[in-house]
Amino acid sequence: MPVPVISVAQMREWEKATWAARRTPAQVISRVGHIVTSRVRQLTRPGDLIVILAGKGHNGDDARQTGQNLSGHEVTLLNVLDPAAALKEFNSQLSMRPTLIVDGLFGIGLNRPLEAPWVKLIEKVNQSQIPVLAIDVPSGLNADTGEPEGAAIRATITLTLGTPKKGLLESCAWPFVGRLEVAPDIGLVPCPHEGGVQWTLPEDFDNFPPPRPVDGHKGTFGHLVIVAGSLGYHGAAVLAAHGALRAQPGLVTLLVQESVYLPVASRLNSAMVRPWSRELDLPDSCSAILFGPGLAARDVPADLKRELRHLWEELPLPVIADASALDWLPAGATPPKSIRVMTPHPGEAGRLLKLKTAEIQTQRLATLRKLSKQYGNNWVVLKGHQTLVGRSKGDVFFNSSGNPLLAQGGSGDALAGYLGGLLAQPQLQADPTTAIRYGVWQHGAAADLLSAERTNWTVENLLDALGNRKKHRRQD
Repeated sequence: MPVPVISVAQMREWEKATWAARRTPAQVISRVGHIVTSRVRQLTRPGDLIVILAGKGHNGDDARQTGQNLSGHEVTLLNVLDPAAALKEFNSQLSMRPTLIVDGLFGIGLNRPLEAPWVKLIEKVNQSQIPVLAIDVPSGLNADTGEPEGAAIRATITLTLGTPKKGLLESCAWPFVGRLEVAPDIGLVPCPHEGGVQWTLPEDFDNFPPPRPVDGHKGTFGHLVIVAGSLGYHGAAVLAAHGALRAQPGLVTLLVQESVYLPVASRLNSAMVRPWSRELDLPDSCSAILFGPGLAARDVPADLKRELRHLWEELPLPVIADASALDWLPAGATPPKSIRVMTPHPGEAGRLLKLKTAEIQTQRLATLRKLSKQYGNNWVVLKGHQTLVGRSKGDVFFNSSGNPLLAQGGSGDALAGYLGGLLAQPQLQADPTTAIRYGVWQHGAAADLLSAERTNWTVENLLDALGNRKKHRRQD
């Protein structure tokens, strides 16, 4: 199950409920220590020097417990009561070139500006450019607002406890949080809070997609039609088709502009490819349509745009709109109970809402809600760091997978195709939210798997890894 994104006050209520159930802080600290220790071992090798910065609160207790568990490593534990004195000790450790710093100085309770000696210590940690694993929250960051209180640790990874605190997801917090990971089971009672904003966990998809019926055939698993590709942008059509095939629908048909038919068809074997005519003649077996990847050329016919707008407004089947085609979508209602998905990146979302990209990044949740409302309560996949999935009403989900190496041309085309391939399958159409979340998570998980092995991977490599659930689960 996904976990809710909560405030600091709600986290305190959760802790109080736990203590009332006769679980003790010591039990939770012990469990957290083991969880953090396990993550430290994944990030380091035996014999590596690890510097642990531990404050006086429970966050510091978590760090101290971690230090006690790290047999086989060289560990320096700095119990920081006087930041000026700790700065001198920390400077002496830097000459030993530690592999990792574990940040346990301040927890989520910090809500006032730090004094100058603390600022100097934190700035020195940041200047060291040594990877940092922050426990629960980067020290100095306000966990409700996401703003630094004078200064904040710039973590490589933040391992937050129980569930994400809302400030960690604000765009202003991203440079300090680094990669956000969640340790959901830290020994607390079940979370008493529910909310409309959720954090996706890898375990959410342990039984998804469901097993295929043993007597299934091509017709059982749907037929995706993709309208994509134009002069100068034929590669996007190829990538979208390959992404769709990775989702394993029964059939994929790609309709392309005649000028790019030969280069596209020559690069595809499993997908059927044909030039589009003035009117889109969808096969009777069509179960979903994707349009947009590579439709960026100026000579895309106006009648094709009109036809695609009509499909968005009237077709009872799932429709996914991506890339340049987002600009053609008509606002307003779509058929009742129909599945409509749009996949904008922040720049595209800004064009649709007439806002600057920077404004979109500071109000991503509100952006998703506005776009969905404007286009008939459709599903919106707002791409970027911690991609959002949701609609104008109901739960919105932050995606937990992916990394900056996804910022490559063609990555979005692969995602659009994969989502189309999933939503073309009748078995998955019954729960479109989970299907979309799964597609987004798999896309990011494939990037994480590749990045753990190498840093020079391409979108073609991403397609090879996309949908490999067994490997991804081991990686998590």
